[in-house]
Amino acid sequence: MALVGSSVTVSRSLVDAPLFAVQAVRYTAAALLLLALARAARVPVLCPRGLEWLWLAGIAATGLVLFNVAVVRGVAHAEPAVIAVAVASVPVLLGVIGPFLEGRRPSRRVLLAAPVVVAGAVLVEGTGRTDAAGVAWAALALGCEAGFTLLAVPVLRRHGAWGVSVHAVWMGAVMLTGLTLVFERPADLASLGTGQWAAAAYLAVMVTAVAFLLWYRTVAAVGAGRAGLLTGVAPLAAAGAGALTGGGVPGPAVWLGLAVVVVGLAAGLRPEHGAATPRAASGPAPAPAPRGATYAPAPAIADPAPHPATPHPIRHRPHRPAARPPRTAATAGGPRDDRARPGLPVAGIARRVGYEDPAHFSHLFSRRVGTAPVRFRAQ
Repeated sequence: MALVGSSVTVSRSLVDAPLFAVQAVRYTAAALLLLALARAARVPVLCPRGLEWLWLAGIAATGLVLFNVAVVRGVAHAEPAVIAVAVASVPVLLGVIGPFLEGRRPSRRVLLAAPVVVAGAVLVEGTGRTDAAGVAWAALALGCEAGFTLLAVPVLRRHGAWGVSVHAVWMGAVMLTGLTLVFERPADLASLGTGQWAAAAYLAVMVTAVAFLLWYRTVAAVGAGRAGLLTGVAPLAAAGAGALTGGGVPGPAVWLGLAVVVVGLAAGLRPEHGAATPRAASGPAPAPAPRGATYAPAPAIADPAPHPATPHPIRHRPHRPAARPPRTAATAGGPRDDRARPGLPVAGIARRVGYEDPAHFSHLFSRRVGTAPVRFRAQ
């Protein structure tokens, strides 16, 4: 979100550039970069199937294409602060709708923290004048910003952050290329200066390729509701970037907004001990410990949360490194168990149980079992 906030200042140099053409170049370059990085990291990018095409196309259409149109057209009818305040309200939508898509109830803590984060963002951005059309464009920008996250929830499990980022970006590049051919002239790109090309390159690398990966990994790890609170960082980053580029020292309202956002983030991002386990992540309970046992049975290796966007809550338990889980509980996964296939790497085990991102699988396994997969199989 800090990278996204910095894009506000960088994008000012592209005001006179052709909108669709520059964005098409940006997302094409970002798609090629993401594919190269995925290949270098040996992360498989799966082909979408069935309804996944619609979810991914929805991300591209709303979060990449319509959002840019809403912002550009909106500032013609409203002051930029109006659009910024509308977008800053996205934590409320993600906090309410996101958990339902993940198969669980909204978190009371997130619902209480979201308005605090929004209030802090409003203090940072201020308010502005607008007309009815400006309000409509601001509402569209808010919906598109929320859709960028919510539409990714159903496909994050199979595709992971890499797959969702790659497919959404190349689809957005295709859509924007079509809009360029219809409404603009590609030859206008020749009139761009060195500074404008540098701004487009920054948007492609940092604000698209890097920021998309980080954002979707966060959504997969903590859920859409809690991740939505982090959007409050974007206005703060925008204010900081403006100050560094000669915009002057922020006023008292900005500093007050910074404090309010920090309070909201601290309240909403704290782990909720004892929270209910999401329905989508519920599975067979582990076998009870034999009478007199000094250990708690560990779940099977195939049992980490079946939906990466809804991780199991962490419960504090005494850690006894000397105790070993019974083999019957550890091998309940049958052929999926890592001990049954000692030569199979953790990445292979992750793919067998439905996770394309080995790092995310290891993170969820460590939270559920209490130790990393490599250490677990060495016991």
